[in-house]
Amino acid sequence: MERGSSSASHALFPRGPSITLDDFSNKDFIVGDFVDSLAEAALPTSRRSGPAHHAFDPKPLIRGFENALSQLGALSEELQERESELLSQVRRAEIQHDQTLETLGRKLDQSMAQFEALDLTLNNPGTTVNGNGRADGGGNIAVQIGEKLEELDRKRRKAQDANFLIQCWTEVTETGQLTSLEEIQRQGGAENKVRCAVIARQLMRISQRLDLASWGQATNGFRGNGVTNGVTGTNRRHNTREALEKFSELLEQDLLKQFNNSYRRQNFDDMMECARVLYDFNSGASVIAAFVNQHQFFIDRDQLITDEVTADGETWDQLADPDSDPPGVEPSLQSLVDEVKIVMQEESFIIKRAFPYYETVLSKFIQRVFQQSIQQRLEMVLDKATTISSLAFLRCLHSSRAYIGALVEDLKTHGLTEHPEPCSAQISQTLDQQLEELFVPYLVGNSYIDRERRSLEEMYNSLLFKFTIYHSRRKKAPTGFMAAIAQQGTQLIASAKDAYMERLDSSDLTPTQKRIMLRVARIQDSSSNKNDIEVSEQDGVLSVAYAKRMIGWLAESVRRTLEMGSASDTPKDVNILLNLLLTTVGQVYVETALDAALDQATSQENAKTEPDLTYLPNLRPAVTITNLMSRFITTVLIRLAESNTTVRRSMEAQSKMAMEATERKANAVMKSTLDVALNWVTKLLAQQKKLDFRPKDNDLEGLVDALQTPTCQAISTFLSSKVAALARQAVDGHNLEMFSSELALAAHRLLFEHFKKFQVNATGGLMVTKDITMYVATVKAWPLTKEVEQSLEVLTEVGYLFIIGPEALRERSRNLASGSVGAGGGSGGGGGGGGKRLGKADFKAFVQKREDAGSVGVQGVLAGL
Repeated sequence: MERGSSSASHALFPRGPSITLDDFSNKDFIVGDFVDSLAEAALPTSRRSGPAHHAFDPKPLIRGFENALSQLGALSEELQERESELLSQVRRAEIQHDQTLETLGRKLDQSMAQFEALDLTLNNPGTTVNGNGRADGGGNIAVQIGEKLEELDRKRRKAQDANFLIQCWTEVTETGQLTSLEEIQRQGGAENKVRCAVIARQLMRISQRLDLASWGQATNGFRGNGVTNGVTGTNRRHNTREALEKFSELLEQDLLKQFNNSYRRQNFDDMMECARVLYDFNSGASVIAAFVNQHQFFIDRDQLITDEVTADGETWDQLADPDSDPPGVEPSLQSLVDEVKIVMQEESFIIKRAFPYYETVLSKFIQRVFQQSIQQRLEMVLDKATTISSLAFLRCLHSSRAYIGALVEDLKTHGLTEHPEPCSAQISQTLDQQLEELFVPYLVGNSYIDRERRSLEEMYNSLLFKFTIYHSRRKKAPTGFMAAIAQQGTQLIASAKDAYMERLDSSDLTPTQKRIMLRVARIQDSSSNKNDIEVSEQDGVLSVAYAKRMIGWLAESVRRTLEMGSASDTPKDVNILLNLLLTTVGQVYVETALDAALDQATSQENAKTEPDLTYLPNLRPAVTITNLMSRFITTVLIRLAESNTTVRRSMEAQSKMAMEATERKANAVMKSTLDVALNWVTKLLAQQKKLDFRPKDNDLEGLVDALQTPTCQAISTFLSSKVAALARQAVDGHNLEMFSSELALAAHRLLFEHFKKFQVNATGGLMVTKDITMYVATVKAWPLTKEVEQSLEVLTEVGYLFIIGPEALRERSRNLASGSVGAGGGSGGGGGGGGKRLGKADFKAFVQKREDAGSVGVQGVLAGL
């Protein structure tokens, strides 16, 4: 009963909460809180919220704590069992671990031993013995193993690529989609894009061979079962070509878009990857075109291409004026070329960082710059120059060629993508090719040298127009041999004059060029008739200044030709310019003036009045101009033709013939002048009076005052003030000496024979002596050779023969016989007075003209001869 009541009473109080291991596994477990919860759980519910006057009853707490202790004890026992079990498992695991370490250690030792053996074999070739008992080289074995591994790896990759390629081909033929390739493309990365491009290109080739229907070609193969070249033609429902082209286009556009975005961000590494992929895809044509065509330089320049050339009117007038120095390159073209230089240097840096095949891209960029920007501007400048004059066009072409050529050389030196080293051979070749192609239309064949020749002809004909007008109106001498020789020059004059007038009337002659031609020709109005154009004597005279202008124009043309043309064409070109120089300056100008002088000289050979020798000074500029021509031809033109022996020899022969022709005409003028002078001297001598040397006694007073006879005075005046003075203005040096010597000898012979014709008395002998002294003094004032000067002494000896007595004559005759009469020795005889000593016959002839020749003393002297 008590037990029952006891147990019933115990059941009335709570036993406390159940405790598990999870209660202690919580990270937030606190011992104080745990004890409080046990105490609160032990109190009865009725007493927790009851009045506070109840007496403290410890029993519920004691029972609650006892229950907790019993549960904790059970948990402790359970934990000990688990710990014991875990410890036993740890011991077993340690034993197993030790065994595993021991096993691995043995295997490691075996591997190290095998590695050492392999290393020994590799480092000591020939020591390893193979299965056949022969020594093998370890190095060769390693190489062979490596090669086999590489080969196997290549075969593996090839098999994988082939497998993937077949998979893609199956997809595109069966579904019309390229799912696998699109998946690779979405993965991104340069390698994946390259692989997509390569596979797409391979699939395109497969489609061309197997899917002929997609390419619009007839199928080949066995049609009975519907199979064509391995493709089920009857079951194919998709056009592989369209699918592949669509994928390729999308891939290309994607890459180009990525490239352009990277270009704007200056992401050169990404640009390099895109360019590399596109190169594998289509050799980089699309990315190169996108880079070049969308460059800001071309966009800006396309907007400015309609701008007019910026040179002012004064500059164009200077270009058209042959006597002005060329002003240089046209400003708008110069600005473009300067900008191109900067852009090329800057873009080459970008191109090298953005493209793996940068030389190809740079070549395309260079082509676009030259073929679009520079060529268009160059054509505009040259078109403008064409509307000015032919010379302006040539000067513009030359200055443009020189300036663009300097650009090419600067770019080569800068190096562009190879900076600071010079350009590569490929880029240098591209630059040279583009420069050449720019100017090929203007240099093809003989077009350029023909332009130069026509321009020079226009300027020459303009400058010589009044000269040709004057000589075309000049009265010609009577026809004869020399007139027939000068006929060619007359035709050339008429041709040059007509060519100038026709050019002035030409409809394609620009206003500026017409103005320049009129100014050079010194004509005010071109509308007047050529017969109404007034010319003066000065217009028909040679001018060294004019010749220098013409040679200067030619030198400028030679310089342009040399720089514009090729080295192989230079000899041919300078030969053309030589012909123009010899024809215009040599024949039309110099030889025409010489022909005029010769006509004037020959027309006076039999003149009854004193001849007019004012034509003689024209020989001096003719000789000077000929020397200038010869020097220019020798030092410039012929030297430029040395590379072509045939052309050079031809030019030498032409110039030699031209110089000889001019020399012959100049000599003919001098010879004719000599004849004119001697004919007039002969006429004056014929006017000598017989009584001049036999004066009467009542004339003695007048003779004493007279120094010479009137004939002597007239001849001396003519020879000194006319012939000699004008000859000095015509020639100099050796030529003057030869002319003077010839004239002196001829006059000496005339005078020698002249004094044999007159009877001389004692007083007349004095007049003879005075005349001879005057003659000799006049002639000796000229530049003579030594031989001629010695010959003149004989004439002085003649005067003494008329004034000395018989004894002196006998002494002279003895000296004559001994060879000492006169100045210098020589052969004894010889009439005409041309020798250096007086001969016996001449001595006798002069003595017999003495009034006392019949006297005993004089006859004794003559008998002694």
